[in-house]
Formats: sequence, C-alpha cells, structure tokens
Amino acid sequence: MTSASLITVPANDDRALLDLAFRLASEASDIINAIRARGFRTDIKDDASPVTEADHASEHHILSGLRAACPSIPAIGEEEMSAGIRVIAGDAYWLVDPLDGTRGFASGGRDFTVNIGLVRHDRPVLGVVALPGYGLIYSGGQGLGAHRWDGTHNTPIRTATPSAEGLRVLASSHHGDPELLERWLAGRKVASIDKLSSSVKFMRVAEGSADFYPRFGPTMEWDTAAPQAILEAAGGALLDADSQPLRYGKPGRLNSSFYCTGGAS
Repeated sequence: MTSASLITVPANDDRALLDLAFRLASEASDIINAIRARGFRTDIKDDASPVTEADHASEHHILSGLRAACPSIPAIGEEEMSAGIRVIAGDAYWLVDPLDGTRGFASGGRDFTVNIGLVRHDRPVLGVVALPGYGLIYSGGQGLGAHRWDGTHNTPIRTATPSAEGLRVLASSHHGDPELLERWLAGRKVASIDKLSSSVKFMRVAEGSADFYPRFGPTMEWDTAAPQAILEAAGGALLDADSQPLRYGKPGRLNSSFYCTGGAS
C-alpha cells in the first residue's frame, strides 16, 4: 500500500469516499492491464464462471485500500465471497466486482469493468466503474453528479431522451434471451439493438449513447451497485420487474431481472 492509501477517509464524506473509490479503481485498472499484457491463466470457479489472476489481484488491491482508508465501512468482494469469506454488512458497506466481464477479458475483448459501489440502507449512493480496455472511468452519486474521465478531461454525463427514430437498445452478449427481449420491446419503436458485455452497458445509457437495457436472469449485487449509483446520478434508473428501484441486501446478494433506462425511455 502507498502512503496515500493509508489516509483515513471519513465515513460520512461522500466526496472523499468517491475520490477514494476512483483512485482504487484507476490503480486496479493498471494492475489488470499489466497482467493482461504479460499473460495469465483462466480457471473455472465452482459456479462455472471464469476467474483469472487479474480478478484476484484487482480485488486484493481494492479491498485492502478500502479497509485501510475507511475501516468503519465493511467491504464485500466477489472473489472473497465466492471463496466462502463472509463479511458482516451494517447499514453502509462497499460492494466490489474487481473484474466484471471476465469471460470477455480472457478472450481478448475490451468490454470489462472494475466496479466499486457504496450502499447505505439498501440503496447505492455512489459508485465508480472503470473501463480499463478503453482508458475510461465513470463516477457519480447522490448529490455528486455523474462524470466520465478519459485520462485528461472529467466530463459531466447525462442520460438522453430517445429520438423519434426509436430506442437504442443494449443486450447482453452472453446472457441474452431473444424471445424475452422481443416481448419486452413489443409496442416500442426500436432504432437499434447492440450487444455488449459487463457494466459497460449501464454506462452507455448513463452517458446518453443508449436508451434501454433489459437484463433477464440473475446477476449479483456487486454487478449493479456502482453502475446503478452512476446511472441514477446521470438521470436514469435501474428498476426491477415491478418498476421499483433495485434494492440491496437480498438473500445471497442475488438480483432478479431488471431494466436500465435513460431519462424518458
């Protein structure tokens, strides 16, 4: 850990907490890119999902940094939980997906992310989503706005109102269901349907380059906490099948189906 990592961050200072998450996501992105450049092995976990050295190294760095800088807020990581390590969460806790989209990462794609989200009272209040393959970092939260960092400029982002040409729809590359998607889109005018992996889809809606992303089937809370905080800060919403904002602290941290929407779509 660097000396900067040891600076204590107040648990009630959301700006400082967002800055902490941003720095750790940026450093984790560098770790992931370095591992990718030198090569790595892909293993299969008990749930049949892939995992690499980059997943573990990214998570170790992020969890160590969060726990050192803000020990009063528990930090829950995907790989620790998969290994049977249970962290007791209070009213506030971090949810970390150290490498979302491992399958695409392992196959040489660019659509993978680092997700760090802060939950309070079952709602995500701030988040950072880094896209190491693109050199981009998105951040945002309640009262903090939403921004995209490209390494030089920090640009405010906002969801878009769909054009008269119809919705720009995103679908999952690996977990799509064409029949369900067709039913969800019935009666709506659709301009395009594109497939992407990981939390990149949420960020495309948050920045206004897409309008609608439905997800069928299970995801985990660490997949959605950070993206939801940014999306909501940008004027969008992540809603469950009952059209209510997705909540956190569910049994097993398992999400059901949801949809991600921009300002008026």
